[in-house]
Amino acid sequence: MADPDKQQQLDKFLTPRSKYQGEFTPENLAFNANLQEFAQRVALICALETGGKVSSVEAYNDIKQLWKELKASKKSLIHDSPEE
Repeated sequence: MADPDKQQQLDKFLTPRSKYQGEFTPENLAFNANLQEFAQRVALICALETGGKVSSVEAYNDIKQLWKELKASKKSLIHDSPEE
């Protein structure tokens, strides 16, 4: 069985999380987590495309789908005020 400490270190390395710096609300915190995950997944897709593991079209379509999911997340979590 794998060492839990090593697994935790690997998880932190592969999916680092930054502290939230903005105005705290549960919605803002949740969106921030979604935004960080989006950025990590886009970086991974770009690396796969650069390394020749996925085509440019596939990478584009994957990132486009991730963007749609992030926009839906923002719409459901962050309700902009009318003056913004």
